[in-house]
Amino acid sequence: MSKKSKLYLARLTKYDRQADYALADALDILKSMPKPKFDETVELAFKLGIDPRQSDQNVRGALPLPKGSGKQVTVAVVASEGAADEAKAAGAEHVGFEDLVEKIKGGWLGFDTLIATPAAMQKVRPLGRVLGPRGLMPNPKTGTVTDQVGKAVNEAKAGRVEFKIDKGACIHVPVGKMSFSAEDLNQNCLAVINALLRARPAVAKGTYMCSCTVSSTMSPGIKIDSKEFVKVTS
Repeated sequence: MSKKSKLYLARLTKYDRQADYALADALDILKSMPKPKFDETVELAFKLGIDPRQSDQNVRGALPLPKGSGKQVTVAVVASEGAADEAKAAGAEHVGFEDLVEKIKGGWLGFDTLIATPAAMQKVRPLGRVLGPRGLMPNPKTGTVTDQVGKAVNEAKAGRVEFKIDKGACIHVPVGKMSFSAEDLNQNCLAVINALLRARPAVAKGTYMCSCTVSSTMSPGIKIDSKEFVKVTS
């Protein structure tokens, strides 16, 4: 196991690693920790009580963070004619159709979010092997396949985040920066938690949100009492 840094060890002294904290208290602890020389990303991590191998237990979605993400997002849009003009007007940095698809096929990935109209997806689908592993493939569930491209670009720029269950039934979602106030982080966290609760598969039984932790880029995770948000169901 790698040796822990002095910063990491100093942060461990700020809380009880065995305790479950209310969300607001956990964020206060996180904000009180010694800070590095850069603005860390704050992240929520969840362990869900579902079986991700079952297609009817997939948990995936997206939401705009009410207080933004604190990240500058570069948006590319595959669209033609009026939709392309709408995307440009909304501030998308890269807009095109077949030319943009060919550029991506050639290995260019100079964007954080890719949006496509439903009509353009016939051109985009063959890029799945390139985009899929990087989490960049447009998907209707995350709002990145849409005819309302202007709205999608605005949401991406304002701080839309995506979430998707992994093979271990875990989800990691960025919720802002350490420079945010505790209240702004709290509002973003609650928005993510509520989105996850709404995304609960109908077939899921028992405890859905098994655990939740909040951390920054270089901090240990602080356990949050998930009973604050959800009850055990049969």
